[in-house]
Amino acid sequence: MNSNTPSSSTGGLGSADSTWPRRNTKRPKYSRFSQQELPACKPILTPKWVISIFLLVGIVFIPIGIVSLLASRDVVEIVDRYETYCIPIEYQKDKLGYIQGPQDKTCYRTLRVRKHMKQPIHVYYQLDSFYQNHRRYVKSRSDQQLRSVKNEGDTDPCKPEATVDGRPIVPCGLIAWSLFNDTYRLTRNNQPLNINKTNISWKSDRDRKFGKNVFPKNFQNGTLVGGGTLDTSLPLNKQEDLMVWMRTAALPTFRKLYGRIEVDLQVGDTINVTISNNYNTYSFNGKKKLVLSTTSWLGGKNEFVGIAYLTVGGLCVGLAILFALIYLIKPRRLGDPSYLSWNQNPGGH
Repeated sequence: MNSNTPSSSTGGLGSADSTWPRRNTKRPKYSRFSQQELPACKPILTPKWVISIFLLVGIVFIPIGIVSLLASRDVVEIVDRYETYCIPIEYQKDKLGYIQGPQDKTCYRTLRVRKHMKQPIHVYYQLDSFYQNHRRYVKSRSDQQLRSVKNEGDTDPCKPEATVDGRPIVPCGLIAWSLFNDTYRLTRNNQPLNINKTNISWKSDRDRKFGKNVFPKNFQNGTLVGGGTLDTSLPLNKQEDLMVWMRTAALPTFRKLYGRIEVDLQVGDTINVTISNNYNTYSFNGKKKLVLSTTSWLGGKNEFVGIAYLTVGGLCVGLAILFALIYLIKPRRLGDPSYLSWNQNPGGH
């Protein structure tokens, strides 16, 4: 065999293939971005840095917590639970029968003002053990129907409160059907005390969510009546109690705005409340409360925010002191950061 002749075609191609360009490779084009080699902040959390950060968080959070707690404690509240007291003695063992019967539901309560209350004083009703966040309850409404008279027949999402004898209910759904219908009339020292019920709903609801040409129809006309009724002569964007109620609460205990008292209440004032105890919370052992409350720059009475800031701030200061003691009593030698991978020369070995 001639020594100048290739021993095989395979060997010849293999030798030539090593010099050919790789045209079909899937390797991406090199860039510092694709290889994650762009400059980046890679802090080294030394003991001094950790202690300083914890101290800073504590120094910031503790004053915020104190200020929030003081603002909450400046809020004056009068809370009166009345669902049990508004049941006559002879019906105490059959509360459900009383609330569903034809008896007069008028109830009288007396409140004492223990601390000066500056206007505006917000009047709320509070319900406990009422799950407005239940999936079926939340879905049982038609926003299209509430917004436009053209969508009056859009009641598919509203079942089981969608139609009456084939006619659409406006507003339909379980949320509207269960509208809160207890009412309150207040007098102070035997003089009428006005409750302003305008602008208690969200402006966005009045302007966009509830239509000015949509009027209640066939509402609470079924065999089973839920809660309150609506004025058929007023469009939905004027029915503010309905708008407040239909902003469903996330928790089973919630307050909703009933109105505002726009005069100051003085220490020693006697508030007589006439309650129409109509709303049925007895079937699920719920509680009803009437709340009169002032507000602060932080809103209503809520000590959770202040306590949370104080807890986190105190915990951070405590950890900073603990780490500082450990660092001073038994220090640990730190490694050389020059050996970290991002401090190495990519071309080196």
